[in-house]
Amino acid sequence: MQVERVSEDLSDMQRWSFLIFGGLTWIYLTARPGVLVGAIDAYLLAPLQLALDNLSGRRKNLKSSDFVVGDKLGEGSFGVVYSGVLLPKNVNVGVEEERVQKKRGGRSKTATTTTKLDVKSKDKVILKKKAGEKYSVADQWNMQVKVGIRGAEEFGDFEEWFNYRLSRAAPETCADFLGSFVADKTNSRFTKGGKWLVWKFEGDRTLGDYMKDRNFPSNLESVMFGRVLQGVDSSKRNALIIKQIMRQIITSLKKIHNTGIVHRDVKPANLVVTRRGQIKIIDFGAATDLRIGKNYVPNLALLDPDYCPPELYVLPEETPSPPPAPIAALLSPILWQLNSPDLFDMYSAGIVLLQMAIPTLRSSSALKSFNSEIKTCGYDMRKWRDYTRLRPDLQVLDSESGRGWDLATKLISERGSLRRGRLSAAAALRHPYFLLGQGDQAAAVISKLSLTRK
Repeated sequence: MQVERVSEDLSDMQRWSFLIFGGLTWIYLTARPGVLVGAIDAYLLAPLQLALDNLSGRRKNLKSSDFVVGDKLGEGSFGVVYSGVLLPKNVNVGVEEERVQKKRGGRSKTATTTTKLDVKSKDKVILKKKAGEKYSVADQWNMQVKVGIRGAEEFGDFEEWFNYRLSRAAPETCADFLGSFVADKTNSRFTKGGKWLVWKFEGDRTLGDYMKDRNFPSNLESVMFGRVLQGVDSSKRNALIIKQIMRQIITSLKKIHNTGIVHRDVKPANLVVTRRGQIKIIDFGAATDLRIGKNYVPNLALLDPDYCPPELYVLPEETPSPPPAPIAALLSPILWQLNSPDLFDMYSAGIVLLQMAIPTLRSSSALKSFNSEIKTCGYDMRKWRDYTRLRPDLQVLDSESGRGWDLATKLISERGSLRRGRLSAAAALRHPYFLLGQGDQAAAVISKLSLTRK
């Protein structure tokens, strides 16, 4: 009643003013990176997720004795990655491991124990030992941590936060995060006080692993589509496989960017291919949440030189340090619209497309040569095509009236101002390259059927 009385006392001009102000406020709060959605996530969904996980037992207090660590799978930018098993209840392999180690003169039998458990258990996991931690004796003998990103020693502490954040906002884009633990003792694998992150096992091979095979991309055909595509020649099949991979990568980036997060380390080694043919983005140690300035330092470039765009920074170098979180969140739509920080990842995605489509660019040395050449050409792919000495095979990109080539030229380019130049993820998905052409429709249907059956 009071609202109605107040409304009656207002003139038409005042009513329209209130409506326009309310509409503009709504548009501002829902514009990327999403102040309103971020507030709902931080103050409602995050506590709700914590409560539900605790009730369901999903986020239980993990400890090192819950796991058997298996083989080393690779070295991420912010740590070393291993296969492993989350032990079933009432199973303790510690005694058996110690017995076998004594018999073998102290050498670890962890990997063999893991293999035995794999047959009986579906609780396979991926574990990541954070960079900067003290390493066990076995690790000191068998590996050396490689940090692939400049400035990485300053970052990586927020990876756990980003994984929980995306498990709520965009769970289909990344591996299923189970939590973390701090090792409470030192043995063949664990060093007391070391921090470990744990994910559900969804695949132990990255896109980079598949690309090392001479048969790429045909080695992914049955994985992506569930079967070999019949009635399509090999060149068209290769183009379809690459297109399916790129569609998934850019779709995931669009969802991640919609949360205000920029990954900053998109490359084949950070794209896991699941057993169901899904592409999951991993290694969020370099990521930044530009809604509140999480993991963001204005004057520090965090980059992998092979995949980094020419601007080096997600925001201009002169951008000030973020204010307290609530104020940073309120200002974030302005910074986002002015600077388009999401386009940082899109350049990297363009490099991934180029490497998939051009076999000679898959080696590290060739990629470095490309980066030198494209810089000389002012990041103009058309000039590079005439200039390069790499003799690239552009058959895949030139197929379908050159749609793939056109997309590559609009991703691998200067960012420009006011969104001119490089495409965003949303704009890239509207590019003619992703329109269903002849053969695409059948492949898309087969892919959906294979995902349903697996």
